Amino acid sequence: MQAFDLSGRKAFITGASRGIGRAIALAYAEAGADVALVSRSAESLAEVASEVKALGRQAAVIPCDVTDREAVAAAVQRGIEELGHVDIVVNNAGGSNFLVPFKDLRLSGWDKLMRLNLDSAMSVCHAFAPHLTERGTASVINVASVAAKGAPLLAAYAAAKAGLVALTKTLALEWAESGVRVNALCPGWTATDLNRGLWEDENAGRATVQTVPMRRWGTPEEMAHPAVFLASTASAYITGQVLFVDGGATAMS
Repeated sequence: MQAFDLSGRKAFITGASRGIGRAIALAYAEAGADVALVSRSAESLAEVASEVKALGRQAAVIPCDVTDREAVAAAVQRGIEELGHVDIVVNNAGGSNFLVPFKDLRLSGWDKLMRLNLDSAMSVCHAFAPHLTERGTASVINVASVAAKGAPLLAAYAAAKAGLVALTKTLALEWAESGVRVNALCPGWTATDLNRGLWEDENAGRATVQTVPMRRWGTPEEMAHPAVFLASTASAYITGQVLFVDGGATAMS
């Protein structure tokens, strides 16, 4: 369908070197968009860029620590310069590398996950605000998580993702008249390299999918396809919404 075509569009994607971010970059390229790939690892980004170029699209490689606000501002400017403009922004960088009861949570751990999962998206959106609102007809997709509804042993991560959902709704309201749409994508259990140890473990993997009505893990590609929808004109009248892609897990809550 023409409504899902992204030809002529330019996307800036954080966390683009692997997992969901990589899948989104490739899905956008397949739909016709050029992409700016952002992550800390230049080597990993180069591999994704090669895949994008093999699809006939332009790929700008922009190494950046998204927890560094000055580096983010520079990366945003570089993305605009290399692509000519940007009208799709995907804040995908994030994650958590520990499970801990709240009473044992170190404040340094809290701060680290807030910077990675919430502050990074704020910094990207803040740096892009003049460009997007002046252009109009742009789409911002913030990749949150089902953990935004609350998740034991993940207080910092859950709070950061809930904050990202709130930021999504706030920006959607502020930028609506400018033609900039802002939505959140909330993946459920997804088989990425970051949690390979869990989904490849027979017992742990089986226990995890018991919380999912569809009784399986999602794939990065199954998260990328809704991201194409949210970036395209097929969702032109959708803003401020939170799309859960979780195999039905949140339907039980």
